[in-house]
Amino acid sequence: MNTGIQPSDLDFKSLLEGLEHPAILLSTDYEILASNRLYRQNFGDVAAGERCYRISHGYDRPCDQAGESCPLAACKGSREKERVLHIHNTPRGREHIDVEMLPLKDASGDILYFIEMLKPVAIASAEIDRDRMVGRSPAFNRLVELVNLVAPHDTSVLLLGESGTGKELAANAIHQASPRADKAFVAVECAGLTETLFESELFGHVKGAFTGAAQNKSGLLEQAHGGTLFLDEIGDVPVGMQVKLLRLLETGSFRAVGSTQLKRADFRLICATHRNLPAMVTAGEFREDLYYRLNTFPITLPPLRERPDDIALIARSLLEKLGGDEKYHLTDSAVKILLAQPFPGNSRELRNVMERAIIFARSNVIDAKVLQNCLAPNESGSKAVASAWVDLRTHERRYLEALLQHCNHDKAKAAAVAGISVRSLYRKLE
Repeated sequence: MNTGIQPSDLDFKSLLEGLEHPAILLSTDYEILASNRLYRQNFGDVAAGERCYRISHGYDRPCDQAGESCPLAACKGSREKERVLHIHNTPRGREHIDVEMLPLKDASGDILYFIEMLKPVAIASAEIDRDRMVGRSPAFNRLVELVNLVAPHDTSVLLLGESGTGKELAANAIHQASPRADKAFVAVECAGLTETLFESELFGHVKGAFTGAAQNKSGLLEQAHGGTLFLDEIGDVPVGMQVKLLRLLETGSFRAVGSTQLKRADFRLICATHRNLPAMVTAGEFREDLYYRLNTFPITLPPLRERPDDIALIARSLLEKLGGDEKYHLTDSAVKILLAQPFPGNSRELRNVMERAIIFARSNVIDAKVLQNCLAPNESGSKAVASAWVDLRTHERRYLEALLQHCNHDKAKAAAVAGISVRSLYRKLE
């Protein structure tokens, strides 16, 4: 490698200042050599000799040695630009950052330096937030990465996952991060709509088109013009209407019910379902050609049980939203009980629990006792809290058994959640 070139020999300052995002110059051993004004405004000044992994994460070693993906290490391996989504420490707290790493090579192709561009991701939060998706777990970060990746494109997106995983929130995040963000986001709940009603709602109708059509009515497609159309529970669309939806996607045009006038449609389509569409295609309940038109970019939202590290953050964000001006404190003992719940209804069920907790709470503190009142009537809740009327030892054993099951029988993880040693866990379960 040619080591004769030093940062001071090249106009790196002008290069970095010419970038539209916060950026730093790195050596091959992770040392921050220079930063631009946008970086200093967003992340603060950097002392000479600092390493990127310590500034961004507080690590004492590179990210890939601390269990995370490292864009610089990946860049060394591929010798091309690399991109990864990380959670960085910032003056505002922890934030999701879209990191791009670009290698700078000499005439012989050897890598001399790296430019790291950091783009804050506004659609999600790693801290308590009332309105955005929140989370820090690997499963959540992967979701944010996919949303952030597809948002700038007009590609159709199919959101998959169990009920209550936040598919409409994800759809709105895609819209907000897209070039169509200044236009309307129109959500349509497809479940329960008959074919006639669905067609009228989507395409609109003219006066006299059917009994009760007393005047012209524009459809949701016109409301979504230039923006995003979100079809929730697309698996419930009647088969007859699927044909018309396919024609809309293929031609980009439609007619209002009862009209002969052809109208152009301009929208970005996002669909969602908790149903198994391939199985429905096989059973003849969903058109195969429509399925492949919708399934251009599928994103599966993880259930709450696959992101237990996010439960406390989501619960506190829900309390922030539901509590209004009242600030509620969720205790560690309450968090332990939440972690023991299976939550088949996912975030929607957790929201219900937090709403009940606010009602039961006699102060702004929500502890284990309050949650016992919230969860005892819930048949889907853990046995650990469903029976507050047994002796303490039985209560404790049920809690630990449910926690162990929740942790997939990983005793070390269960012990850590319960705040006891593995040896104590074994003894209490004997």
